[in-house]
Amino acid sequence: MTIGSKNLAPAELDKIEDSVLIEELKKAKEELFNLRFQSATGQLENHGRMRAVKRDIARINTVIRERELGIRAVPAAAAAKPATKAKKAVATEAAATEEA
Repeated sequence: MTIGSKNLAPAELDKIEDSVLIEELKKAKEELFNLRFQSATGQLENHGRMRAVKRDIARINTVIRERELGIRAVPAAAAAKPATKAKKAVATEAAATEEA
């Protein structure tokens, strides 16, 4: 996924796990910092790049927040992992109560 491009569509963000989204968000924020620094020193050639990166940050934040609220579904691979952990925890608790 490239930050600051038209390839970063919400439909593509739906397929990405939360941990990867957070990493992409960090990269985008770092890039925006660098672009602001270049702008302040007069070295920035493409000012439209700042706008694109800001929009990408907003898209990623929106998808993360919608997943927190349950509006947007979490990818199937990411949803399966916590479920198996929960099942293991229940199985461990059941085994502990049987032993006691």
